[in-house]
Amino acid sequence: MVRLLRPFGRAVTYTRLLHLFIAIVWPSMWLFVEEAWWTWVGAGVLLAPVGLLPAMRTVEGLQARLLLTGHGPDGGSSDIVVAPSASWRDRGRLVVWLEARLLIGCATSVFCAQLLIATVDLVGAAFGGDTGDGELFALDGHAWWHVLLVPAALGTLAVTVVVSGRLITALARRLLGPSPAERLAALEERTEQLLERTRIARELHDSIGHALTVAVVQAGAARAAGDPAFTERALDAIEETGRAALEDLERVLGILRESQRPVSSRPTLVDADRLLESARASGAKVEADLTGQLDTVPGPVSREGYRILQESLTNVLRHAGSVPVRARIAVADGTLTLEVRNPLTADIPGPGRGSGLRGIRERAALLGGRARTGPDQGDWQVHVELPLG
Repeated sequence: MVRLLRPFGRAVTYTRLLHLFIAIVWPSMWLFVEEAWWTWVGAGVLLAPVGLLPAMRTVEGLQARLLLTGHGPDGGSSDIVVAPSASWRDRGRLVVWLEARLLIGCATSVFCAQLLIATVDLVGAAFGGDTGDGELFALDGHAWWHVLLVPAALGTLAVTVVVSGRLITALARRLLGPSPAERLAALEERTEQLLERTRIARELHDSIGHALTVAVVQAGAARAAGDPAFTERALDAIEETGRAALEDLERVLGILRESQRPVSSRPTLVDADRLLESARASGAKVEADLTGQLDTVPGPVSREGYRILQESLTNVLRHAGSVPVRARIAVADGTLTLEVRNPLTADIPGPGRGSGLRGIRERAALLGGRARTGPDQGDWQVHVELPLG
């Protein structure tokens, strides 16, 4: 019983009924001027050209969002579009919506009014009073048992209110909802947002993760060394790495605040020396072999190459520690080759394990390149090839 009465405790049940009543206000005023059956037909005919106006979808969409889906747990206002009609298909759907709203509104209002009149007539007939001019059924005489029909009349009225409201809401989502083209555009926009969020997540993982790894390694080495001079150098390296991480963080936050901000400020392979020096300061013995003109590498490839190199060096420091590292960056034959090798050591578990390698592969794949990671001739190898054109 409680479940059956639940809809009548929600505001949306009554705003839906109001939405249907609003649809018949102007035809009802016309009916007072000219009492004829064709008044409703004329109202329906007039609605057809009105529905062809692009702005009418905005008007109807706003009404539907506010009165049909603006309350209650079923929500769903995003299913209804408030943008003007963009095609003849949208205009046709709007005409059908206007006609359906008028028809359902007319039927619901007449039926509700007649049920209320019938309820009053039943009470009056049971207690010997006068009966009205209800058209649902005629009462013969006065009998006490007429009052027993009042719950049935009120129950029918309640069902009419709930069912008509749900029916008009379902039609609104169908006829005022986005067209296939609009759904595709929304999906593409959502995809772009997810890709941007993934890219920013990778940026934060690479830059902040690298800085934290260097800081942890440097702090641990300084504590174990017990040498004031080494500790001083370690603190300098931690400070420099921290400043660079703060710059990266500020840049990423700037991108979030200003979606149109250019990405040209992101570091490129021309700044690779900074990464190599940071790794050396953390204790790794880095041998670098840079061949080709790095300044001729296209911006997107150079920026992603920088992040791949950064993540590779971070993984070495995190999982292998202070070991010899051979880094090779080569630009030749329309291809950028990045390779980082270090001796295999016991795997050191840590937070985020595996996500860095996955990020390297994702970056390479997005640029149409390929990446190989794993053991190779006694070393751990990261080998990436990216096309330049």
